Amino acid sequence: MTAPAEFRRALAASVPVDDPAWREALAAVPRSTFLDDALYRPAGTQWEPVRREELGDEEWCRLVYQDTTWVTQVDGIDAADAPGPLAGNPTSSSTLPSLVIRMLDLAGIREGDKVLEIGTGTGYSTALLCHRLGNRPVYSVEYDPRIAAAAAEHLRAAGYSPTLITGDGLMGHRNGADYDAIVATCSVRHIPQAWLYQVRGGGTITTAIGGWMHASGLIRLTVDDDGTATGRFTGDQITYMLARPHERPPRPTFYPRHGEARPTRVDPDLLEDWTGRWIAQLAAPSAELLRVGDDMILVDVATGSQAWTERSGAGWQVHQHGPLRLWDAVEEALTTWRDAGAPAQDEFGMTVNEDGTQRVWLKDPSAGPDWHLPV
Repeated sequence: MTAPAEFRRALAASVPVDDPAWREALAAVPRSTFLDDALYRPAGTQWEPVRREELGDEEWCRLVYQDTTWVTQVDGIDAADAPGPLAGNPTSSSTLPSLVIRMLDLAGIREGDKVLEIGTGTGYSTALLCHRLGNRPVYSVEYDPRIAAAAAEHLRAAGYSPTLITGDGLMGHRNGADYDAIVATCSVRHIPQAWLYQVRGGGTITTAIGGWMHASGLIRLTVDDDGTATGRFTGDQITYMLARPHERPPRPTFYPRHGEARPTRVDPDLLEDWTGRWIAQLAAPSAELLRVGDDMILVDVATGSQAWTERSGAGWQVHQHGPLRLWDAVEEALTTWRDAGAPAQDEFGMTVNEDGTQRVWLKDPSAGPDWHLPV
């Protein structure tokens, strides 16, 4: 069998990164140690468990060392325990190495830094940090006790011993503060206040701002001495699972209500655009987006308000029902964006204010249009 070191070197060579220290970490840390002997791969609308014993060692290594996100848990069921293909939502994964490195590189982490990682997951990204910085300055928080225990075993097996915490990563870990950088391997709907308090002045928070329409934007914020923070989105098209406390509550089965109908002023297909969907999410942050055929459906989790579109002749009409006019809000935001020339996501930035409010702005933090995040 080809030596695992060759797989690691091939992976390191395939990942675009300028900092040679991160490439060295990729070549040194054995990803196979952090995936045990089973994972899920997509199979239509389901997740199919794949086991090392079924593939053989060499084919398993070829799979593991691809620059791919491998799902390790679906609705709380580990791949090793799955009786067969499952339908459900991923609840833990090993993120594709190029994205892990992109996050760490974007955070500007260098030797001597103290780093808090939110979301230990399999422990692979934690190991990359340890290889670069050593064990002592690396702290990592995992919400799920089972996943945390498995990650601790993986890290011990790979020879790393960072400080591991089981708990709510949105609370950070104040016993290790102040940190030079916080890096989150999950999306959040807003920046938790605890993160701001635990980063030193001039330190950074690198995370994805996501929501219930499954849209996200990657950003690095620089924290000021007064606890405010600002930064610009990168434009990377990345997807992370939401932090579990930020996941939407259960939604009842959707039944369309006709409500008030009118022609739309924007094409609903704008919600298929990466930035367009993200802007819609900013405008209606408590709404979930569904698609049935050509129809777009918005359901507000908090109030039950709904909006759904359907074709009407050569155009579209929208039906809105409930206390919130979801489509009105989305349409206004999309019109503002389109009138500005439909700029890409890297034309947006974010500010966390002294009063705790958090807003995303377009182009200019003092003059551009903005949208407030749900805090």
